[in-house]
Amino acid sequence: MAGKIYPDAKSALDGLLFDGMTIMSGGFGLSGNPEHLIPAIREAGVKGLTIISNNCGADGFGLWQLLNNGQIKKMISSYVGENKLFEQLYISGQLELELNPQGTLAERIRAGGAGIPAFYTATGVGTVVSEGKVVEEFEGKRYVRETWLRSDLSIVKAWKADTEGNLIYRKTARNFNPVMATAGKVTVAEVEEIVPVGSFDPDHVHTPGIYVDRVIQGTHYAKLIEKRTTRPRPAASQEV
Repeated sequence: MAGKIYPDAKSALDGLLFDGMTIMSGGFGLSGNPEHLIPAIREAGVKGLTIISNNCGADGFGLWQLLNNGQIKKMISSYVGENKLFEQLYISGQLELELNPQGTLAERIRAGGAGIPAFYTATGVGTVVSEGKVVEEFEGKRYVRETWLRSDLSIVKAWKADTEGNLIYRKTARNFNPVMATAGKVTVAEVEEIVPVGSFDPDHVHTPGIYVDRVIQGTHYAKLIEKRTTRPRPAASQEV
């Protein structure tokens, strides 16, 4: 390895994994998932994990692999979606779930990276989301106090990195990855391309390398579409 660059997911995670740890995993649906780091965690066999992620993958893909392998104790998520395994484990009491409004989840993670222990939001006031939490009034409106989220390890997926760990994401894959990269005690990024320092315009960097500890280059990304929605093509004109 050279500096922050590691040859593969297994070596990049070496010495970082332990039972009962909290891991943030980037991705939104099937977009921007750390597709190489997740299987490496599965192979490591660590148990009792708390996973912070928007959702928990889909059948056979993403974090579903850890769920199916019995490694996840608790999910802190926004979207349960159509993951039948997730549903079954939660209903049966085998999986703990802390459900968050999506914007609140993103802001809790951002706050963790920014060193802000708590903040107030109107989202969720008067619902189960606010049960057991402090609710206060500001300028005649009620707000619920939410706390930051941080992790022992953040795993993220970016498009490109330079050798100092500066990251650029591409389109939808940007999602939760940038805020998660700032909120982990250690952040490991996997990317599609690694370039020399100085290759990026500084204005184009989404995650500065100071937040990134280790980088791997992945290959053969699936880039799946969870739900393909199309409309019929208009009938061909019959005019000659």
